Amino acid sequence: MTTRRQFIGTAAATAGLLSAPAILQAAEGPEATTQYQVPERFMPKTVRVKQSFTAGEVHIVTSRHYLYYMLGEGQALRYGVAVGAEGMNFRGSAVVGRKAEWPSWRPTQAMIEREPEKYGPLAGGMEGGPDNPLGARALYLYRGGRDTAYRIHGTPQPWTIGRSVSSGCIRMVNDHVIDLYQRVPVGARVTVYS
Repeated sequence: MTTRRQFIGTAAATAGLLSAPAILQAAEGPEATTQYQVPERFMPKTVRVKQSFTAGEVHIVTSRHYLYYMLGEGQALRYGVAVGAEGMNFRGSAVVGRKAEWPSWRPTQAMIEREPEKYGPLAGGMEGGPDNPLGARALYLYRGGRDTAYRIHGTPQPWTIGRSVSSGCIRMVNDHVIDLYQRVPVGARVTVYS
């Protein structure tokens, strides 16, 4: 089994060896995020990883703010992400239990208890749309057949990419999560390293 240190070492040592493909085009309609302030290092890029990683898997290294979608043959597509604040990150393995386009959102009970002024008024939920905290797409992480309440999702706050600011979910630029959503099927394995 590959350790977090081996994974990071391989990805960090080989980052930049392959040029980034032109994988993203501006989407039409409200899905497009045509201007956002994201450092270049967090833009999608093809990188080399260990040959042992299986194509189609997702690996997330929260300490580095990167999500890797494994392409196979020792390559991965790396995206920049925002992650949970200290102590709020999901860790370990899960599978994508379901996916949604422009998902609705409701704060968890823990979020409401932690910040009742902020999340209490939203306890009934919020319909999907450009201002929804889950953004354009969401991939729901399940473990043992049950929803973990953690998601990989878009965000209306792209400036948070590269930071540890959320309530534990993995945030991506909307254009990037739309691209990932098209690649990752329900049932795909996701591993999160802290």
